[in-house]
Amino acid sequence: MTDQDFSATDPASLDTLDAVAAYLAAAFESGDADAMAAALAKVADADGLAALAAAASLPRAALAEAMRAGEMSLDTTLAIMKVIDLHLP
Repeated sequence: MTDQDFSATDPASLDTLDAVAAYLAAAFESGDADAMAAALAKVADADGLAALAAAASLPRAALAEAMRAGEMSLDTTLAIMKVIDLHLP
């Protein structure tokens, strides 16, 4: 678990793929569904979303909508995990 408050993150700080990747990896690794949802929603509004979408070969607008709604498909989730180099144990 982490003490990071993912809902308090300023989306402006997530302006590169590296920043987005580190942020999402921390959220996923927390194991907290609420933290993951908050992080995904923040990334949906971040400048780094375009780089994430491109790296995952996903349409930016569709990815943003899915992230905000917290309704990403397994394929989308796995594509993001691959981009951020997050592996299941």
